[in-house]
Amino acid sequence: MKVRVYNEEDQDSVILLWEECGLVVPQNNPTRDIERKLKVDPDLFLVGTNENGIVATVMGGYEGHRGWINYLAVKPSEQRKGYGQSIMQAVELRIKDKGCPKINLQVRTTNEAVIAFYAAIGYGNDNVVGLGKRLEHVS
Repeated sequence: MKVRVYNEEDQDSVILLWEECGLVVPQNNPTRDIERKLKVDPDLFLVGTNENGIVATVMGGYEGHRGWINYLAVKPSEQRKGYGQSIMQAVELRIKDKGCPKINLQVRTTNEAVIAFYAAIGYGNDNVVGLGKRLEHVS
């Protein structure tokens, strides 16, 4: 798998991948999420490609205090090949190069397989409660 920065021609393939991975939920509009990401650190929005097209994605962010990971996805038929670990290493390096000391991410507590994946690559439970406030009406 080759990792590169997202480009606008990738949009349809990326959204299809996110849908296949169950990452698209009613309160998140993937097209708007991509538009927002392209305005802030677009160099941290990565895709992984192989002969089957786009098979992995990750959105990284750094706001000056903590790094964040969103939309990590690996095509189900391409999982267990090291692609998730590879694209995470690529985004972690880019975030670190910006001066970031720590990366945070959120995983639904019911998603035990993803929690195990992150634990295997060095992420641990910080024993905090994730809180959120929606600033935009979901339609």
